[in-house]
Amino acid sequence: MTIKELILKNRSYRRFDESHPVSRNELLEMIDSARISGSARNAQPLKYYLSNELELNEKIFSTVSWAGFLKDWPGPGPGERPTAYIVQMHDTTLGSNYFCDDGIAAQSILLTAVEMGLGGCILASVRKETLSGILNLPKHLKIIQVIALGKPVEKVVLEEMKEGDIKYWRDENQVHHVPKRSLNELVIN
Repeated sequence: MTIKELILKNRSYRRFDESHPVSRNELLEMIDSARISGSARNAQPLKYYLSNELELNEKIFSTVSWAGFLKDWPGPGPGERPTAYIVQMHDTTLGSNYFCDDGIAAQSILLTAVEMGLGGCILASVRKETLSGILNLPKHLKIIQVIALGKPVEKVVLEEMKEGDIKYWRDENQVHHVPKRSLNELVIN
């Protein structure tokens, strides 16, 4: 797969096949991709908590919110929930700022997942204090976001943005539509 094909397949998937596990080795491979990615000032201040066990996954699931534009959808139901999570954290003993490292690392993690036939979704709406307690994290590890992972069971399509409307939506067949700005709108010269 080319990098463009990986990027096109790397959508925010929110429904998964719960019968398809994600192994710890697959999670470690994703983190290894993040590890060798760029880091502002090469500070490398990120740490990760991995989960692929049902009981812990359920606890993590209870601390995150899904799809802000889909107001009447509480998130994936039983049978469609992630089979793994990566909790991304800032290790404050390694620097006071993580700059853009979270996004670089998350993209590397998700591109690696896509290459494996998996998919995921970055969840920034997290009850961080609650999750820190569940994971028994030391005070110097601050949760940034959670990446939900699994075998996607939904179709996500890109749409041309109309009249500046950025809201994603689902049609009657539960196909997830994501509007994107045109290339001409982005390039100013």
